[in-house]
Amino acid sequence: MVETNDIQRPSKDLLDALAPISSATAAGELARLGIRDPHIQGPVALIPGKHVVGPALTLQFMPKREDQYSVDEYADPEKQLHRHALYHTQPGDIIVVDARGDMHSGVFGEMMLTFFMGRGGIGAVIDGCIRDFPQVLKDLDIGLWLRGTTPNFHTQTNIFPFAVNVPIACGDTLVMPGDIIVADDDGATVVPAQLAPELTEKAQAHAEWEDFSRMKLAEGGHLRKYYPLSEEARAEYEAWRAEQEQ
Repeated sequence: MVETNDIQRPSKDLLDALAPISSATAAGELARLGIRDPHIQGPVALIPGKHVVGPALTLQFMPKREDQYSVDEYADPEKQLHRHALYHTQPGDIIVVDARGDMHSGVFGEMMLTFFMGRGGIGAVIDGCIRDFPQVLKDLDIGLWLRGTTPNFHTQTNIFPFAVNVPIACGDTLVMPGDIIVADDDGATVVPAQLAPELTEKAQAHAEWEDFSRMKLAEGGHLRKYYPLSEEARAEYEAWRAEQEQ
């Protein structure tokens, strides 16, 4: 089992700039920047209405193999590597877990997630399950993107935690430690850290003209003219934008 150093986190200013951006806008703009499919497929939003943006702590699970997995880990909690992933938590972090799509093991339970939230964690994206979901839903204010829930604990069946803060394949999508996760009811999008500043600039411009286009479409404007914004509508949009800035 492998534990590595802490992640490199983006600046607060960059995260604040990304905060209004939806997962759909992030995915669409990333496609234009050359990242074909940044969506983590499989985990879905279990807490409707949550929208989180933050850096990824990563945890990798592997299939159990007798020479690698210690069955006495509950006698020594420090052998439980999934705890060590959470030890790195800082305010605004998101824990992203490659649990191999396993539906039998609960990666975290109420107590682990309570610790995570208490340290400032804001969301968990898990290609697998958690346990204690009724208590988590009732007591914790964090976003959850999961395949499902189970009463089983994390190593009860087929998998065990293997590495912390290493590159993982969550939902068949590469996540590097410190990548930025944008997650909402549409799902979770992975923003490569080095592309985040350019994405922010493009996404903010996109969001502005979409607000204008949405208004015009609701008033009966034609799709050809207003979505995407045509050159014919550009002057109208610029005038509207100038009015908003006054």
